[in-house]
Amino acid sequence: MSIISVSNLTKTYASGFTALKNINLDIQRGEIFALLGPNGAGKTTLISVICGLAVQTEGTVTVGGFDISKNYREARSLIGLVPQELHTDAWESPFATASFSRGLFGKPKNPAHIEKVLRELSLWDKKGSQIITLSGGMKRRVMIAKALAHEPQILFLDEPTAGVDVELRQSLWAFIRKLNRDGHTIILTTHYLEEAEALCGRIAMMKSGRIVALDSTQNLLSRFAGVTVRVSVARLPDGWAPRLLRREGSVHYLGLADYAELERLLAALRTEGIAIDELALAETDLEQVFLRIMSGSETTDDSRPVVTVPEAP
Repeated sequence: MSIISVSNLTKTYASGFTALKNINLDIQRGEIFALLGPNGAGKTTLISVICGLAVQTEGTVTVGGFDISKNYREARSLIGLVPQELHTDAWESPFATASFSRGLFGKPKNPAHIEKVLRELSLWDKKGSQIITLSGGMKRRVMIAKALAHEPQILFLDEPTAGVDVELRQSLWAFIRKLNRDGHTIILTTHYLEEAEALCGRIAMMKSGRIVALDSTQNLLSRFAGVTVRVSVARLPDGWAPRLLRREGSVHYLGLADYAELERLLAALRTEGIAIDELALAETDLEQVFLRIMSGSETTDDSRPVVTVPEAP
């Protein structure tokens, strides 16, 4: 059952720039869903529209059955939003900040709930400290506490582990899984693709304001099963440019379908007399899937997300 439904959504700013182009998306109740894409793909705009922070130009968005435009208060009360930027009152305490956030949604005071949230986020011993004295990781956890203070059903996490150390990242992953087990629907954006691969059952990838891939994590990985080659050469053989994922100086990253294709690449290098300075192989992971999709052509049918991969030479 969909808890968020986005239909024919378009967002065009006064400048004439269209940030979202006919987005169609359903997010199921109780899932952990990832929204991925390069900077400028439209992820933040999509989240802003769903959360009622921006007004769509066309289309509809419902949250828990409530239209975000016609029933803003009801829809917004179902959502907790953790933005990437740390916005808190530096001189307040975590307990006061979370309690105030709960009040903004018209919820009655519930110190027991605030205590539960702070304890789960390992913030209880800092409940009375001024936020300005906390570490960056603790401040990020305060933002999560604020988002959970009014007991929402849905939690948006925009880059939840950006700038935190490995230990805290793992603890936040565990907390996200616990929230999901407790019944929360989680939507996250992240530049750590291993994070999406580890946590999320389904993934949407955005490019230039469109959804260009939408499937389960496992299906995406299976669809692009193959090998990634990192090879340091002066140039690629003729006809192999469509397999290029990215280039860093003389180091070329190519996505290949299988090892037979690798043999053809090596043969082409020998034939054209191109020396190999370095070569390494890796099984395809979500990062390589992402690179392949972003390097492909985007859909021309706005109503249907597709995945395209260049054909092998």
